[in-house]
Amino acid sequence: MNDSQRLPPQRRARSARARPQPPHGRTSRPGGPHELGQNWLADHRFPAEMAEILRHAPPQEVLELGAGNGAITRALVAAGFRVTAVEIDPRCAARLRRTFAGQAAIVEGDMLGFDFGARPHHVVANVPFSLTTPLLRRLVGQNHWDTAVLVVQWEVARKRAGVGGTTMFTAAWWPWYEFSLCRRVPAAAFAPRPSVDGGILLVRRRPVPLVQASERKTYQDLVRVAFTGPGRGLPGILHGRLPERAVRDWMAAAAIGPRALPRDVPAGQWTSLHERRRRTAGRRPTEG
Repeated sequence: MNDSQRLPPQRRARSARARPQPPHGRTSRPGGPHELGQNWLADHRFPAEMAEILRHAPPQEVLELGAGNGAITRALVAAGFRVTAVEIDPRCAARLRRTFAGQAAIVEGDMLGFDFGARPHHVVANVPFSLTTPLLRRLVGQNHWDTAVLVVQWEVARKRAGVGGTTMFTAAWWPWYEFSLCRRVPAAAFAPRPSVDGGILLVRRRPVPLVQASERKTYQDLVRVAFTGPGRGLPGILHGRLPERAVRDWMAAAAIGPRALPRDVPAGQWTSLHERRRRTAGRRPTEG
């Protein structure tokens, strides 16, 4: 069985077509990993740890994005996972096909444009640091993966996990995904060596969302307004958008100080504010 035959039907069709041009002006014939902003994992302890993390997830196939030198692919195959690995560099893809013939499906493609498909799966990636935000945005928009284990820049991993303050992205997606910081990956573990450390970020889809999908836009609009609106503290930022009493009661119940800013609010508390607003809106027609 060749590599393309190992892919699910929708991926076989895609792999047979010409590879689309990568977005953001990246060349389709790169000169090597450095041109793509890729720093390969050279310390094999970290790919092994990533595979071990997936052992605790439901048993599903794994989609690896940006396979590069195959370090993570090798660890996943050794752990017994069925792997589809995507790599944009045609020379790397060719090497991966030779190395993992009969063990993993290798697809030449762009991680930002690849069709994830409708089969249940996990996602693993050593993400080029410059592509972290675009990839995360694409990832949360996909519906069929369960667990994602990602190597990203250390400070980005901390932010996404809500360490040291909550970001708008994390707050906006917290009801549907859990973001966790696993560990730091020193710069010396990569080749070429980057100027900053990396980190392993774990993203898990919640089996039961904290907010219904039908309320996603309303909830995310609330988070966006809070993070981007004018004001010197949450009461001022939310003034005129929610009843003052509802805001005060929410802040008191969540032990949030009066001068707190959105970044000071734990990601999980935004769902309780959304619920208070929903209940308040539901009472308005009978009040008066």
